[in-house]
Amino acid sequence: MKLKIAVLPGDGIGPEIVDQAMKVTKAICEKFGHELEYEYAITGACAIDEVGDPYPAATHDLCMAADAVLFGAIGHPKFDNNPKATVRPEQGLLRMRKQLGLYANLRPVVTFPSLLHKSPLRLDLVEGAEFMCIRELTGGIYFGEKGRKDEGNTAFDNCVYTREEVERILKLAYEFAMKRRKKVTVVDKANVLETSRLWREIAQEIAPKYPEVETEYMFVDNAAMQIIQWPKRFDVMVTENMFGDILTDEASVISGSMGMLPSASIGIHTSVFEPIHGSYPQAAGLNIANPLATVLSAAMMFEYAFNLMEEGALIRAAVNASMDAGVVTEDIADDKSKAAKTSEVGDWLEAWIKKQ
Repeated sequence: MKLKIAVLPGDGIGPEIVDQAMKVTKAICEKFGHELEYEYAITGACAIDEVGDPYPAATHDLCMAADAVLFGAIGHPKFDNNPKATVRPEQGLLRMRKQLGLYANLRPVVTFPSLLHKSPLRLDLVEGAEFMCIRELTGGIYFGEKGRKDEGNTAFDNCVYTREEVERILKLAYEFAMKRRKKVTVVDKANVLETSRLWREIAQEIAPKYPEVETEYMFVDNAAMQIIQWPKRFDVMVTENMFGDILTDEASVISGSMGMLPSASIGIHTSVFEPIHGSYPQAAGLNIANPLATVLSAAMMFEYAFNLMEEGALIRAAVNASMDAGVVTEDIADDKSKAAKTSEVGDWLEAWIKKQ
C-alpha cells in the first residue's frame, strides 16, 4: 500500500519527537511492505520566523495532498509572554484545523500496567481505566468573534455553535460508542450557557436513535471531578472545544504522564495525528522529551487514516515492550540516572519492530 504523509514537526521538542515517530513509521512500512512517501513542512513559531505566517499556504497545500499529517507541537515563550503579539503560533494550529475541516479530536485515555505507580491517583481507581474523549474542534469560543473595546480595557470572546456542528460531533460519538461499551457521556454547562443548552437539546434528539447506547448528561465541573474520582465509569465522553481541551489534559494524569497520550483530529479533509502535549520549549534540543505519545499518534495514523490495524497494534506492542524493558525517558523512568534519551527510545522501538 502506498502511504503519503505530510510531516509537520513544529516548534520546541516537536522535531525531536517526530523524528522518533518517523523511525517507527519507516520500520513498520518496511516490515509490512508499504511504500512510504513523505515530505516535511513548517508551521508554528518557526514558520512565523521564516515566512511571517504560522500556517503558510504551501504547508496547507501539502497537507491537502497527503493521506495523513503527522504533527509535533507548536508554541514559543516569546509569543506566550507577549500579550500584544498580533501573530501567534497557535493561530496556525487553529487555521489548520479549520481549513482541513478537522471537527473531531479523538483522545483515547488509557493506562499502562508498567506506569500505574506513576499516576497520582490510587491504583484501584486507575487500573483498567480506558475511555475515549471526543472533543469538538472547529467551533466554540476558540473560533468565535473576539476583541477589545473601551480603549482596550474590556475584552470579549464569543462562544458560538451551530446545529450542524453539534449534530455531526454527537453522531460521531454515538457511532464510536456502538463499537465500544455503548455508553456516551455528554459534557456541558447547560445550567448556565446557551450554547450548552443547544448541545443538550440536540443530544436528546439523537440519543433515541441509538437505543442500545446508554446516555448520561454531566456538567463540566462535575465531569472534572468524576474523571479523578471514578475514571473507569466513562466509555465515550463528548464535549465542546474548550471543555474538551481542559478535560483531556486533566485526564492525562490517569496514565501517569502527559507524554503518553496520542490524538487524532479527523473530519472533512486530511486527518492530523499528534500528541496532546505542547512544545515544551525548555526541553528543546536536550534530547530528553518523551516521544511515546507521538509514536502512539503514528499508531493511530495507521489505524484511522489507512485502516491498517495490525500495523497500529505492532507499534503499541513496541511501546509496551519499551516500558517493560525500562527504555523510557526521564519523565517516567523509575531511576532517572538510567533514563534513555529521546533518540535512544526511538532507536530501541525501531530495532524491536524489525526483530518481530
